[in-house]
Amino acid sequence: MKIAIDISQIPYDTGVSKYTTSLISNLIKIDMENKYLFFAGAFRRKQEILKFNQNAKVFPLPPRLADFLWNRFHLLTIEKLIGKVDLIHTSDWAEPPSSLPKITTIHDLAPLLLPRFTPKVIVEAHKRRLKWVKEESKIIIVPSQSTKDDLIKMSFDTKKIRVIYEAPNIIKARNWQVENVKRKYSIHDDYIISIGTNPRKNLKKSIEAYHLSKHGKNLKYIIVGEKRGDENINDRGVRFLGHVPDGDLSPLLTGAKLLLFASLYEGLGVPILEGFNCGVPVVTSNISSMPEVAGGAAILVDPYDVNSIVEGIEVALSKPKTLVTKGLKRVQDFSWRKTAEETLEVYKEVLYSN
Repeated sequence: MKIAIDISQIPYDTGVSKYTTSLISNLIKIDMENKYLFFAGAFRRKQEILKFNQNAKVFPLPPRLADFLWNRFHLLTIEKLIGKVDLIHTSDWAEPPSSLPKITTIHDLAPLLLPRFTPKVIVEAHKRRLKWVKEESKIIIVPSQSTKDDLIKMSFDTKKIRVIYEAPNIIKARNWQVENVKRKYSIHDDYIISIGTNPRKNLKKSIEAYHLSKHGKNLKYIIVGEKRGDENINDRGVRFLGHVPDGDLSPLLTGAKLLLFASLYEGLGVPILEGFNCGVPVVTSNISSMPEVAGGAAILVDPYDVNSIVEGIEVALSKPKTLVTKGLKRVQDFSWRKTAEETLEVYKEVLYSN
């Protein structure tokens, strides 16, 4: 059988990019029976996609045009661009029409559930895409039971939805790597860390909680990502690092005393698993998918209550060894190989039921 997978998202350095590269790498390792064809719509980023896979079929269809052609008017079947295949796996931005069976991964529903944090053009594009996914996809893969529940509330057919957990993308760094990266970023003190600066990451309240915590006097607060707006002030002890290369993220996280991830919504919350993997205590939210992925190995807080976040910081820093032990045990339940194996089972389910 021949399976086509959309890899258009690979160049964008997002969680979806990492999902796509990790899934494909592991599928190729474990599946000796099926053939794979990778396709992408791209204009300026064609070479980045071909660098990932030189045999990929790349056609000049940038994201906005894909939204216009596929989500809005639903014209031009994908097989006219990629040729004959038996199954198509789509994801993330645009849903192409096809007469072939389709599987779709929905990573999260942030644009619909928290539209105030998302540009209107993206919200509308996702609404259009999900309409076609709902009508046409044979199976929908989601990264958590929480996301499945959200889809069911939106009247998606529960029998079509499969929960397949994703996995951490980084491992614990060595001491010399931590010291090197601290020198690189001129970090001279102990610190807590947060990853991501999208408004739904709740940094305003996280920063306020850091300042109110008694540990705020002894620890710096390092935030990975670009500062957005004036409310996230780069003041006493708080520092935004901007874009951080993947190779630096592991030692930065490993060197932290605490990962603070008080997000307002996550499809899964991979940074929680990465904190566990790096041997760091984790404080995260008690809503959305975060309790599910934490599995009792993190301190849960109310992300809307600053005092709850303060208390979470204090508790986590008072018993780091216990949390690290729990985290390292919990993260063993997640691996990209397992993700690929379960995805392959979904492929077989669709292929052999037709």
